[in-house]
Amino acid sequence: MARWLKRGRDAKAVAEDDAKVRAIVEATLAEIEQRGDAAVHDLSVKFDSWDRTDYRLTDREIRDCIAELPQRAVEDIRFAQAQVRNFAEHQRAALKDVEVETLPGVVLGHRNIPVNSVGCYVPGGKYPMVASAHMSVVTAKVAGVPRIVTCAPPYRGRPAAAIVAAQHLAGADVIYSLGGIQAVGAMALGTETIEPVDMLVGPGNAFVAEAKRQLYGRVGIDLFAGPTETLVIADETVDGEICATDLLGQAEHGPTSPAVLLTNSERLARDTMEEVERLLGMLPTGDTARQAWRTYGEVIVCDSEEEMIAEADRLAFEHVQVMTRDPDVFLKGMTNYGALFLGPRTNVAYGDKVIGTNHTLPTRRAARYTGGLWVGKFLKTCTYQKVLTDEASAMVGEYCSRLCMLEGFAGHAEQANVRVRRYGGRNVPYATAAE
Repeated sequence: MARWLKRGRDAKAVAEDDAKVRAIVEATLAEIEQRGDAAVHDLSVKFDSWDRTDYRLTDREIRDCIAELPQRAVEDIRFAQAQVRNFAEHQRAALKDVEVETLPGVVLGHRNIPVNSVGCYVPGGKYPMVASAHMSVVTAKVAGVPRIVTCAPPYRGRPAAAIVAAQHLAGADVIYSLGGIQAVGAMALGTETIEPVDMLVGPGNAFVAEAKRQLYGRVGIDLFAGPTETLVIADETVDGEICATDLLGQAEHGPTSPAVLLTNSERLARDTMEEVERLLGMLPTGDTARQAWRTYGEVIVCDSEEEMIAEADRLAFEHVQVMTRDPDVFLKGMTNYGALFLGPRTNVAYGDKVIGTNHTLPTRRAARYTGGLWVGKFLKTCTYQKVLTDEASAMVGEYCSRLCMLEGFAGHAEQANVRVRRYGGRNVPYATAAE
């Protein structure tokens, strides 16, 4: 039976915060829709102290940002993007167009067609999230998206040079220095100067995530996402220091980021809790991580690996770090997770920054029904059909006619009947089932 040595914030309080965010986002999106560029400008000044007449970066500004970086930083960005591109290309190669003759003279198929335009949001107000540019832009490029627009907030009063470099090197067609609700709202709704896109992707804070949720339907989105989550599953093959390090490595994202230890060892659980407190005194981002740990951190002790798997699937967390005697037990047994990091030699930071898998992943238990961002998210799998012979059309038409009349759809039945008459030479009375 699972027992908690530490619990996080209760669901009711979280729901109350969510309601406040929803109301703010709804009002802000309405303002953008009504006032366009003027609203975007006012919001940018209000929330980012960022005042420009045009938020699109010029070619000169992009070149200056790249030139500002040390050569090693540019090389590191290129290396990370090469890993993301390589894995995305393998994923794309696995997605095949299909055409098959399912009956004599009946040909069915599908094509994987890229979305025409995508808006990629790259967080960067608190930390310049360079890696988010790789994950969205590079993957969209591999999918074949013709027009890729990016937005990232200013960092310390100017475009974040590393983010701009990553956006450009990844292949973005248009780069805006805009953040928050005003960025995703402008990309989705369009303004006088910003052409709308067909799809929004990329992580963000609670307001960005809620804006994407409210805009879903007008545009496509990658997934519903909230604050980053990490679950460390461990047994006594590892120690408290490495568990605490992996928990705090994600808790530093923000004060609402859940970090949970799931173990079958109470000794490891208590050791980890002690190590968390020790490391918080040393971590430069300790103030943020401490707030996340105290408010949303949890420690759960189970009796067996089977119980750990069940509890992990119930949580359905974004990042799941497995450090046990046989991590493949969890790879085979778990079904609800954003991404797995198997064994102590890997970790969430590898996936977040460089190893090649995508770091835009489902949160808030969305892993029960979706995976993360990948090349397939940018593709529409669209079907088609061809009927090549008179005999095939008449034969399928007879079945279709009867099934349509079974449902009471006489007009549908006539679409079949007219072909039974023309291609099958059958005299089917109007609006009746073909016998």
